[in-house]
Amino acid sequence: MPHISVVVPVYKAESCLEELYGRLKKAMEPISEDFEIILVEDCGGDRSWELIVEMAKRDPRVKGMKFSRNFGQHYGITAGLDHARGDWVVVMDCDLQDRPEEIPRLYEKAKEGYEIVLARRGKREDPFLKRFTSHVFYRVFSYLSDMEYDGETGNFRIMSRKVVENFRKMREQLRFFGGLVTWMGFPYASIDVQHAERFEGKSTYTFKKLWKLASETIVAYSDKPLRLSVRFGFTISFLSFLYGLYIIYHAVFHGTPIMGWSSLIVSLYFLGGIIISILGIMGIYLGKAFDEAKRRPLYIIHHKTFDEL
Repeated sequence: MPHISVVVPVYKAESCLEELYGRLKKAMEPISEDFEIILVEDCGGDRSWELIVEMAKRDPRVKGMKFSRNFGQHYGITAGLDHARGDWVVVMDCDLQDRPEEIPRLYEKAKEGYEIVLARRGKREDPFLKRFTSHVFYRVFSYLSDMEYDGETGNFRIMSRKVVENFRKMREQLRFFGGLVTWMGFPYASIDVQHAERFEGKSTYTFKKLWKLASETIVAYSDKPLRLSVRFGFTISFLSFLYGLYIIYHAVFHGTPIMGWSSLIVSLYFLGGIIISILGIMGIYLGKAFDEAKRRPLYIIHHKTFDEL
């Protein structure tokens, strides 16, 4: 059994895989010669899988998996953790913004008695818009999920075998790796690391993909939007009741005629929009419950470079 496993989801990474492997090997060997690198290729359409197969032939410590189709980064992490055998497991991205040279520091901190050690990015080497939207998402996510989630941490971290085994038990369809680990509540620590620029190319996360991930993540980890919609509905009803009393008072004591058809129509459209929005929120939750009820596999592996033990 390896002492440390490194799980890396791979997507459109043919330009940096050799560099990633070389730097991982150099960083891991001083810790232990007994390690494994699990690369999960998410059908990016480039030569990443061919390169993974070549590396696995050169070094049996490299283990590759290829999905049958594109499932997504967090499903790639799940597949890697399902197959990781190490006493400690590192999760990191493939674009080398997570520096392999930081792994020994994560490992040393974990040996102080922590089940999880997070890599906290002091200064992110990302465009301003991505940093801003990420900050907003994590603030909203923390509020709606009632979990204290540090937005300066990404997927880069080291976890004990106990954490990984418990993570494997959670098989919900909507996956958000960081949220699932935070929910488990194991003692953790953070260390500040250097966040590097992308080795080559640009992020494959478009605004549409980020919006989809954010909305699904919030729905998966919180029912607060439903509770907030109920509170909002009661608030609107209470204000409408007070306004009705105000109209009656003026009509009885001041003889003010009841006018304002324009405002009445606007109010009807406003309330109608709110009702439709609330029904839409309920429909989203119902749809996600339907997806969970089908109990489909989280991912499907098409090829592997290793045999199951």
